[in-house]
Amino acid sequence: MQIKIEYVLDLVRFERQVPKRFFKRLEGTNGLYEVRVITSQNSIRILCFLDQEKLVVLTNAFVKKSQKTPKKEMERAQRLRHEYIKTK
Repeated sequence: MQIKIEYVLDLVRFERQVPKRFFKRLEGTNGLYEVRVITSQNSIRILCFLDQEKLVVLTNAFVKKSQKTPKKEMERAQRLRHEYIKTK
């Protein structure tokens, strides 16, 4: 699982265009994105946002158990984004 996470994060880190199956904007949010890591056993999501279109700031990760992204996880990511911008 760790190798797969590292592979996907390297894609996000080094590729100019990451395929949507690995990196997708979340609809209905204020600039949140989702890094998707799918293994044979779990579906891991890492929520993040962009800082000036150059830096990807990772906020929180969780194992996705249902079709919808949990509201609690999106709220946490939004709160962390707000704190990041406020302290920057």
